[in-house]
Order: sequence, then C-alpha cells, then structure tokens
Amino acid sequence: MQRTIDGEKNPKKPVPATYSRTNPFPAKVLKNINLNGEGSSKETRHIELSLEGSGFSYIPGDTLGIAPSNDPELVAAILEEMKWDAEEVVTVGRKGESMPLKEALETYLDITLLSRKMIQSAAAFTDNEEIQKIVEDAAAVKEYIDGRDLLDMLRDFGPWKVPAQEIVALLRNMIPRLYSIASSLAAHPDEVHLTIGAVRYTMHGRERKGVCSVQCAERVQEGDTLPVFVQINKHFHLPETLDKDVIMVGPGTGVAPFRSFIEELAINKATGRSWLFFGDQHEATDFLYRGELEKYQQDGILTKIDAAFSRDTEQKVYVQHKMLEHSKELFEWIDNGAYFYVCGDKDHMAKDVNEALLTIIEQEGNMDREAAEAYLKEMKTQGRYLRDVY
Repeated sequence: MQRTIDGEKNPKKPVPATYSRTNPFPAKVLKNINLNGEGSSKETRHIELSLEGSGFSYIPGDTLGIAPSNDPELVAAILEEMKWDAEEVVTVGRKGESMPLKEALETYLDITLLSRKMIQSAAAFTDNEEIQKIVEDAAAVKEYIDGRDLLDMLRDFGPWKVPAQEIVALLRNMIPRLYSIASSLAAHPDEVHLTIGAVRYTMHGRERKGVCSVQCAERVQEGDTLPVFVQINKHFHLPETLDKDVIMVGPGTGVAPFRSFIEELAINKATGRSWLFFGDQHEATDFLYRGELEKYQQDGILTKIDAAFSRDTEQKVYVQHKMLEHSKELFEWIDNGAYFYVCGDKDHMAKDVNEALLTIIEQEGNMDREAAEAYLKEMKTQGRYLRDVY
C-alpha cells in the first residue's frame, strides 16, 4: 500500500528498499527438494528462491549469501543447561542492540564454534580445575575447541554462576553462509537456485549439524522465506565471448555454478564446446541433475559429460582419474584456448585436479614439470584457469 497524506494517496512512488549483506532480502522459497535418491548416504537440497522485488541481479559464477538461524533444539539445550530465562533481554553487537536471549542465540550469535579467546575468557567464570589447566596450554586449547561448541563447554566445565549477558558477550556474531549460484538469471528471471549439501556428523559423542545446510534441509519449507543477498565473484565467470570452449570440473555440490554456466550457454546459443567432469559416490543415487545434464547433451549444448562414482567400483575413481583417462583430448582443448574451471573441495579435490592437469600438460605437451608449471601459470595469467574452492 502507498502512504497517504491527509487522506489522499501520495503521488510519489515508494522508494524501494536497498537490500544488501547488512540488510538481506526475505526471499520466498519456491521449491526445496532432495536431489539424492533413496538409499544415498547424502542429502543434497535443490532450492529455488524468488528474488522478485529484491532489485538483485547476478551472473553465472556469483554467490548467494544466506543469513542463517541456529538450531532451536541446540538453543533450547543451552537455555536448559544454564537455567536461563529465554525472554531475558541481552545486549549484542557493537551497536548494543537489545533483544530477548532466545532470539540472540537463534539468529544473531555463533554458538557452534569455540575460539581460543572465548575459552580463555570463560575460564574466569568458573572454578572448574580442568578448564584452568587447559587455558594454560595453547596446544590443549586448540585440541579442545576443535569440533566442540558452546553447549559442550558449558556442560564440560560447569557449574557456571554467571549472568547470560557475560556469556553472550564472549560470542561472535553469526556470519552469513555463501553458496555458488546454480542458475542463470536469463533462464530464470527473478529467481535464484542453490545446491546445498546437508552437513551432519558425530563428534565428541554428539551429533553435529551444519548451521545453514541443515536449516535448509530440515526447517525451511516451500512458502517460507530466507534472508539472502548476492555477492559478486569477479574471479569465476564465463568467457566474455561464448565462442570459447569451457571445461568444468565440479564433483558433488561443486556442480552448482556449472549448472548456471550451462543454462547461460543454452539461452545464449553459445557456439563454443563444453565438457563437464562430475563425481560423487554412487551413480544410482548421487548423479545430481542427471536428467537435466543428459538433456543438454542430447540437445548439443553440453558437448561431453564424464562422471566418476567413487563407491561403485573396488578401486575408487574420482574426477582427476577421468581427466587422465581423456588426457590427449583434454590437452587438445586446453592448447586450443579452452577455459578450465574447478569448483568444490579445496583441501583434496582441487589439489588432485591441479596435479592431474599438470601431468596431462607434461605428458601430452611433451614438457618437463617446470615447463608444465609455467604453461599452467600462463593459463592463470590469461584468465583461463579459474577456481572456486572452499
């Protein structure tokens, strides 16, 4: 509704709110489905959000930030452990914003990660001897905080005779979670799609859940809203002209930006060739977006798909093995100017893919390792070797 002045409609149009990281847009959830088949050990959510009215735009390669909320069960356990009043007003942040304790713990504060500073400061609030010993030893602090959260600390070192505000003051603000956008805005006007793997594991005798990923998997229904913002990624985008060949390596949820790339190539009738390397555990249950990708291949938009499923064979096969299998053709593409993209796990996959790429350049280009490394460095300089790893 427009505002009225003296009972008459204000002729001026309302100024649209500007949404950003600090003022996220409440995006309506249009679709939230599990991409994995029955029997899979994984849960990967495909989420479609409406950006209508947000003023946001994005290009393939950009990321979407979500301002998450903590698990209400974890918050309830903390309140119960400390016998705190959920409605007690506490002050949070540099600006000193006041809100009920429960709201602060659910939406504002990080309660799932401990820091060295936090445990050292907390030691002053209890007579527990064990925590006093731990804080005297930097290695012991590091070992303790690994994989533990606020509830662990409160349970392990109680009793705590301390007001809620004192503990709240130790906690860091919740940070947004960033996800590669899995859609092309040209293909889906006013929408953005995400591919989010639910993180669940057991550590220190308790089940742990990824703050945002499990919120999306368990507590976000179609029709709900999620607070979001777009973050530009200048270093991961399609070539300026779509007549270039592109090679995309994205196992698991690393396929997300390449879905956006392929949609963009399709809608712009790109003349360059495209080759996707995808990997996951089992072909029957974990081939994300299989139907879509195979249709793109049939339509000639996606030139090649090579998929590796590590748990379907006795010898584990990963994306880098598929690259090595096709080393001659892969090098021909690269040597003729193809752009090479990698998205996904930084610690293992991206390193293995980089090593496989060097081996391919070395063998197929008849170079020594030093020359292969120089060749790869030149690809980076030319903006033809791009990585979005985390």
